[in-house]
Amino acid sequence: MSMFDFEQIKELIGSIDNSGITSFEIKGSDGERLVIKKEIKQEIISAPAPLAEASPAAPAPASPAAQESAAPAEPEENYRIIPSPMVGVFYSAPSPDSEPYVKVGQSVSSGDVVCIIEAMKLMNEVPATESGVIAEICVNNGDIVEYGQPLFKIK
Repeated sequence: MSMFDFEQIKELIGSIDNSGITSFEIKGSDGERLVIKKEIKQEIISAPAPLAEASPAAPAPASPAAQESAAPAEPEENYRIIPSPMVGVFYSAPSPDSEPYVKVGQSVSSGDVVCIIEAMKLMNEVPATESGVIAEICVNNGDIVEYGQPLFKIK
């Protein structure tokens, strides 16, 4: 007879996945063992290199419409990323009729809840990894997100 049923094992895996635990082992009185190990992937997220400017000797012609729509954009390296800590479904608010946790232009402090990711029928609150101002929300409500995928850009 197994010491855990399938649903208990799934729930245990979800709990371990959402914690800092990397390895878990339990031994039953009948000698049965359950071992769960989590692989930790460290991903380095970097901003793309800025485009080289055209040399003054060969300026690129631009249409008046293109010149009007070209707004001064901040370089990508001024942004920091709040990545997804897991695979799941992104939700910007605690319920469909609630206000989103954060909006573009809103200040956040490290540890503030910025969204929820549903994984294995568990709702996991995602905290801001650092303080700043939300510059961009990179995913839409209800999108499936991957581990390490950028959720927010903050400056």
